Formats: sequence, structure tokens, C-alpha cells
Amino acid sequence: MKTAPAVESCALYGRPSTLAAARVVVDEVRRGRGEGAMPSAEQFGERVSAHATAMAMPHLKHVFNMTGVVLHTNLGRAVLAEEAIAAAADAMRHPVSLEFDLDSGQRGERDDHVRDLICELTGAADATVVNNNAAALFLVLNTLAHRRETIVSRGELIEIGGSFRLPAIMERAETILHEVGTTNRTHAGDYASAINEQTGLLLKVHTSNYVIRGFTTAVGTSDMACIAQQAKLPSVYDMGSGILLGLERFGLAHEPTVSKILREGIDLVTFSGDKLLGGPQAGFIAGRKDLIAAINRNPMKRAMRIDKMRVAALEATLRLYRDPDRLAQRLPTYRLIRRSCDELRDVARQLLSLARQQLGAEFKVEISDCDGEIGSGAMPTEKIASVGLAIRSTRGSGRALIELAAALRRLPIPVIGRIESDALILDMRCLEDVTAFSMNFMQLARGGTDLDSRTLE
Repeated sequence: MKTAPAVESCALYGRPSTLAAARVVVDEVRRGRGEGAMPSAEQFGERVSAHATAMAMPHLKHVFNMTGVVLHTNLGRAVLAEEAIAAAADAMRHPVSLEFDLDSGQRGERDDHVRDLICELTGAADATVVNNNAAALFLVLNTLAHRRETIVSRGELIEIGGSFRLPAIMERAETILHEVGTTNRTHAGDYASAINEQTGLLLKVHTSNYVIRGFTTAVGTSDMACIAQQAKLPSVYDMGSGILLGLERFGLAHEPTVSKILREGIDLVTFSGDKLLGGPQAGFIAGRKDLIAAINRNPMKRAMRIDKMRVAALEATLRLYRDPDRLAQRLPTYRLIRRSCDELRDVARQLLSLARQQLGAEFKVEISDCDGEIGSGAMPTEKIASVGLAIRSTRGSGRALIELAAALRRLPIPVIGRIESDALILDMRCLEDVTAFSMNFMQLARGGTDLDSRTLE
């Protein structure tokens, strides 16, 4: 039997999608047999329409990042500049000169669109780009130390998110790990004495997601570069975060830039595009021209190349660095990092009454000072003073906060906060569109989130 909701669903989403939704509803009814009355044809059609609508919604959703982590890996890391968004959108709408040389009319290279910019901004002799930094490091190891030894300090054998370990990357790149030193102390002599006829390169890894303190010694980049030069071996620095400008101008602690590392004699630096560089996901390799040429000849390079949208977004992002005085206003990563606590407190004040009204007597909402962080493994000990709304259950119920966090995630635009010290913290650091957030937050009172006293008891 045809029902109006089902007919409308077919018109909106097509017959196959509506039929798939109907099968889901039939299974639900069968599983619930005996627990209630059989739905009428009209009710069945409404449930089918609701399922079809849910199935048509995008799985990848815009969210409000209220975690206080500016570069949150699980939330997509860097937010792109408007210039990068416009460039990517233009590349999606039109054919582009991705691998076409307009001067000669011959085939070109997609790296050409960003190579000169990277060399200009880092001082590198040459550069290439792949889909992320792990791929960049893999390609370097597989090209320059294939079936040969890669010497690296034991204290730099990092593990990044998702249990992704450097030794595993090296194994897949078919290079032989030769670790030197100890967890907390590695000396120049450890590198020098480890070099043999099987050595392919010397690798230094920036420990971007942890810090070892106390009785420690590490070999600096200039010393390692000197050791490699004397042995006539390539030196590689896996930087990770991709810092092109001194972070002091943004109120952060000093971290070496790509250009500084290259000036100290390191042959190749690998780094990310979507961390502190503030662009889309990508992995850069910058440094010696002959080594870059060898890497570009590796057949694996094609498997790791980036598409036209990311090429366009990267080029637009890198061009912003040509005007460093205005970078913090134009690049979201540094704009968010630089926001003052006074500004964030003003934002929190705008939302305080709304939050109290929507949450009711079940919760106590206060403006609270808190600490955020950069994220994505960058500067793990560097905290950023921030301001947020601290939401606590008036009953002291931890379950109530968990239910509230889940309800916020079910909003039309999910709100992602963090629970700490018996409070749900909504950090204002990354919230710029207060109006959109307020309209979204008001949905809590409409029952669509299952937020009521029964679920919070």
C-alpha cells in the first residue's frame, strides 16, 4: 500500500533508497513483535521516510570544536583559510593546469605549483609534496636507505596517533633500523660509531608529542649534519609540525623552523601541511636537489601524490606566508591561537544565559578559566590559557554529564566538548560563529536530543 510519506520519500531520495529504509523498518517491527501494537500503514510510511532521510544525511559532519584543542586530529586538524577554500572550490569546478605546462604546451608536474613557494619560504634547493608526512618519511627511507641501515636515536622512536610507530614505517619502507644511544641520552659518538658500509642515512625525529626531561642528552641538528657530511651520507630530519615562521610572534614558545634546520646543514626535512602550517593534509620533503630528484623517481611517489583540490589549497595557503604581518588575521590556525582570554570571556558571557536556560535546573553553568592546547602532537607541554563554560550536574551525577555530552553530539551541528574535574567544559577558543552556535544549541529544548530529567537521573 502506498502512503504519502513513502511516496514523498521516493520523490526525494529515489525508490532504491526508500526500499532499503523500508527493509530496515520491517526488521525493526519483527524484532519488536509482541512489545506493542503493529504500526499502521501510515505510521510505517512515516518511519520509512524518517529512515530514508537519516540515510541521506552526510556521515562526515560539520561540528563545533569546543575541546580547546586547536589542531584536533579527530576533528580534521587545521581549518583552512578563505583563500585556500576558494582556490580548492575553483579547482573542483573547472579543468586546471595540474600537470600541463602552459608555456610549452607539454606535460607538466603537479609539484611545480608549490615547489617554488616552498623553496622561497624555507630556503630549500628543491621540494616535493605527497599526501601526508608519514608518506613523506616513508618515501625518503624507501628511496635513500632501501635495504640499508637507517641510524636513529632510541629516544626518538616515536609512536603517533592510532598506534602508528616509526619502527613499523621503517619496516614497511624496507630499511633496517639501527638504533643508537638510550631512551634519555644519545651522544654524537653514538652516531659516528654506528656508521658502517651498510648505512643508508642518519635520521633525526622531532619528538613533537612528548618531552623527556631530567638527565638527558640529545644530538643537535648541526652536529648530526656534520657527522653525516663527514661520512658522505644523507641526513634527514622528520620535523612533523611544519613551522615556517617563528612561533614567538604568535605568543608561543620557540620551536625551530624548517629554514633554520636546513641552514644547520640537514639535507632533507619532512613536515606536515595540516598542522602548524595551517593548510590541508599533505607531506613535504624539502632540501637537497639531487636527493629530491632521486625521491621523485621512486615509483611509489605516484601512489602518494595529492589531487588538484589539495594542490590549489596548498598553493593559496603558502602564498599567505609571503605577508607574515597579516598571517594571524588570515590563517585560522594562528588566529585561533592568538585569541585573548578577554575576547573568549566575552564570548562565554554571550552564551551563559542561553546555556542556563536550555539546560535548566539539572545543571549549574559557570564561566571558567581553563587550559587549551595546540594539538596534533605539536608542543605537548605548551598550554594555552583559555575560557569556557563549565557545566556541572546539580545532583553531582557523572552519568548526567555523559548523557549531556551525548545529547550535544546529537544536535544538528554536533558540539564536542571535554569532561574534566567533574564538569563538561565547552572551551570558547575555536568558537567564532556565536550566532550559529546559539541557534544550534537551542535545539536542546526541542526534544530531538532525548535530553530530559528521565535520562539524567
